[in-house]
Amino acid sequence: MSPAMRPLYREGYRTVRDIVGPLLFVEGVRNAGYGETVTVESPQGIATGQILLVEEGYCAIQVFEGTMGLDAPRSTVYLERDIVRVPVGKMLMGRILDGRFRPLDGKPAPLGGELMSIQGEPLNPTRRIGPDKFVETGISTIDLMNTLVRGQKLPIFSGAGLPAARIAAQIATQARVPGSEQSFLVIFAAMGVTQQEARYFMDVFSEAGVLAHGVFFLNLASDSPVERLLTPRMALAVAEYFAFTLEYDVLVVLTDMLQYCEALREISAAREEMPGRRGFPGYMYSDLSTLYERAGSVKGKSGSITQIPIITMPDDDMTHPVVDLSGYITEGQIVLSRDMNERGLFPPVSVLPSLSRLMNKGIGRGKTFPEHRALADQLYASSAKGKELERLKLIVGEEGLSPVEQNYLSFAKRFEERFVHQGQEDRPLDSSMRIGMECLSLLPRDELYRLPEEYLQRMTEGKVT
Repeated sequence: MSPAMRPLYREGYRTVRDIVGPLLFVEGVRNAGYGETVTVESPQGIATGQILLVEEGYCAIQVFEGTMGLDAPRSTVYLERDIVRVPVGKMLMGRILDGRFRPLDGKPAPLGGELMSIQGEPLNPTRRIGPDKFVETGISTIDLMNTLVRGQKLPIFSGAGLPAARIAAQIATQARVPGSEQSFLVIFAAMGVTQQEARYFMDVFSEAGVLAHGVFFLNLASDSPVERLLTPRMALAVAEYFAFTLEYDVLVVLTDMLQYCEALREISAAREEMPGRRGFPGYMYSDLSTLYERAGSVKGKSGSITQIPIITMPDDDMTHPVVDLSGYITEGQIVLSRDMNERGLFPPVSVLPSLSRLMNKGIGRGKTFPEHRALADQLYASSAKGKELERLKLIVGEEGLSPVEQNYLSFAKRFEERFVHQGQEDRPLDSSMRIGMECLSLLPRDELYRLPEEYLQRMTEGKVT
């Protein structure tokens, strides 16, 4: 906006004291508010930003476009007296946007609709309702053994180089709420991805025909770290509109939250804040909670927001601060295995350390099938024993194992090859159940002690479907 067009009430400040990384530090600012948007004018052009810190007339401003080329003495900062808002509406379906809400699909910028704050509205705890519906992802190790429930937040912990991107794309294209008449929408937000990864996601979504039924945000590794912090908030603002205004069931996939936290650390260092564990800011837990806690369902609204954050574990370390804190806030985890990936299994989900804390709320009679919990427990128990015997076999040899123990070794092998390994197949729950029972059929009936007798009888008669 040119100076001649600028409204008279906007205050301009030419008191930029310093520029550090993506931050401007301005003195003498009156009546500024945290989160307020600003416009920065300089000889190089116009940039926009947001106030991060207000302290006795001193402001730290994060510049969305980055500060490269800005000249502190010749820059003017104007307060906009508003917060960051995005236009929301059905016109967003099928759109591909960046971390600044700018189109990446060659179409015009989204216009019209209602303006919503990217910070969202806090969900009143007294109006939250518990998750109670099964969300089918088409992946056996999740649907049968670590069931995702509508309104849950269930992260995937992945090591560097593991196919988390493929799994994220597969879930985004296959997820659904079986038997529900509710409209279902996927919102996919990728942070810090390379151009190659971005092209991969778009190719997969295009081939699967889901572009028209979702909203997609892509923040590239070359983009400003400030945009990386905006991307999940914009995605969740759109999700809240579709879930609580239009009453859709919305699945939000966020990848990779490690990149988000790295951007948080970079900006914290520029602000010269006291670092916490491994240099991450001490407030990272509360910052992550402002994202994860936007999942859920509300009384009087039939829509919901379900989240699947993807988190890379540096050095496969589950005690890493980002992984550790995410585990505290969310409701379980799906853990990927490097060993399984090296053996060609996909998806390489390690069943034993994986967990869905809300699984029982979305399974059972009237939701999935009555013996769902018992079958999952039996597969867990048998898999754990099979893993233990694989280690014992290295010590005593296969000849030192009893016939029953050798049956467990056969089960463990078939379980990985038939149940865990499914490639890109979109496998419905009844197929997962059937394959799980085929694997258990290698064990003596006496070993299937977690399954009800009636269910075992029907299995023997071939009546389990």
